[in-house]
Amino acid sequence: MKKSPWHEECGVFGIYAPEKDVSRLTYYGLYALQHRGQESAGIAVANGQKIDTHKGMGLVAEVFNNDNLQTLKGDIAIGHVRYSTTGESSLVNAQPLVFRYLRGMLAIAHNGNLTNAAKLRQELGAGGSVFQSSTDSEIIVNLIAKHSQEPIEEALRHCQEELKGAYSLVVMTENKLIGVRDPHGVRPLCLGKLGEGWVLASESCALDTIDAEFVRDVEPGEIIVIDSEGVRSIERPKVNNRAHCIFEYVYFARPDSTIDDETVNLVRRELGCNLAREIKIDADIVIPVPDSGIAAAVGYAEVAGLPFVEGLMKNRYVGRTFIQPTQELRDLGVRLKLNPIKPILKNKRVIIIDDSIVRGTTSRRIVNMLRQAGVKEVHFLVASPPVLYPCYYGIDTSVRGELIAAQHPLEEIRQYIGADSLHYLSIEGLFKSVKRDAENFCAACFTGNYPIPIPSPEEATKYSLEG
Repeated sequence: MKKSPWHEECGVFGIYAPEKDVSRLTYYGLYALQHRGQESAGIAVANGQKIDTHKGMGLVAEVFNNDNLQTLKGDIAIGHVRYSTTGESSLVNAQPLVFRYLRGMLAIAHNGNLTNAAKLRQELGAGGSVFQSSTDSEIIVNLIAKHSQEPIEEALRHCQEELKGAYSLVVMTENKLIGVRDPHGVRPLCLGKLGEGWVLASESCALDTIDAEFVRDVEPGEIIVIDSEGVRSIERPKVNNRAHCIFEYVYFARPDSTIDDETVNLVRRELGCNLAREIKIDADIVIPVPDSGIAAAVGYAEVAGLPFVEGLMKNRYVGRTFIQPTQELRDLGVRLKLNPIKPILKNKRVIIIDDSIVRGTTSRRIVNMLRQAGVKEVHFLVASPPVLYPCYYGIDTSVRGELIAAQHPLEEIRQYIGADSLHYLSIEGLFKSVKRDAENFCAACFTGNYPIPIPSPEEATKYSLEG
């Protein structure tokens, strides 16, 4: 996955499978979800009596080994990979969060952001709640504890009444696995079957990895309870609009995943096809920015009748932890990840396809790299509309002042990145690429139309810990 100024959200995984090695299966599931967060990883396992956990900073393969996986024995497990969207980068914020409350032990893993987090934190704090981390997820923990007189399923229903924003949760007691999706369905969550066991995951690719059968997506607002009696669904709250995150299909999700009946790879190819229908350029070859630009570049090349060529080679052994270059060698940071194939590119008029431009700095370095490789013309095409607004639902985007398209017109952006031409997919082309109607999606980062109310600056100040 290419390094992006978009910070991935998080990935969650849960499994109820007596007689199976649930910790190792969770490890494999998290490995498949690694693209959703590379900051920390954790697994919690329940054996009917207690919950044990292991978590750490870094990639899944760095946090876990045979020794610590063998200590996690039980019939149920949940796991989490994280990139901080709220809260600082530290082990105390790593998940799953495990705690004791009136009814026993509980573990929770969360993907998403709460838009009323500051207000809830202040209210809970005034009522005596204690917070050890700076994550939204601990607010959910305290809300569960607030309703601890009731069974966990009822406590979670009460939580849904108070929580605003985006969340997919996997929750585990000593003997139950529970999945929860917010009423608008912003963040993905799906259900799978593994023999006599059951699996919950952020994306279907995690089910494929452990050879589980995809059953269905968890419905917006649905609570799924899995225990010794099987699987049952709790009636979900009704909302007028669904708001599945459109950027899951543009960039975040793995291309081999299916989310809410949309195959990610096919959506990305159609993004490229629609881009070619809108933007026609006289060029020699089409190349992608790997990896998330590949499917769109294939689609563009097919419709445009141009050769698709891998002109940039990606070093797949460079992750987030590589040594950052000095300021004088900043451009080498891109070369550590991408290297042009000069004989293919030299003297060519090149169309390069990327999924998005956020700040523009990486795009500028890539264009410069292509120029140095001897490219005659560089036409930079983006398989999504301009990113004009920040996300409040679980993606750590820049503040609006750092979004280049929000601050500069198209021509100034083209000049800044150094391309001969620059073109974005239209918002109409974006929605033509998916099967469902536009009102089923959240595209606030492109349109500014937020489906779930966000706090005003005054409210944020009023309820902040500092205020």
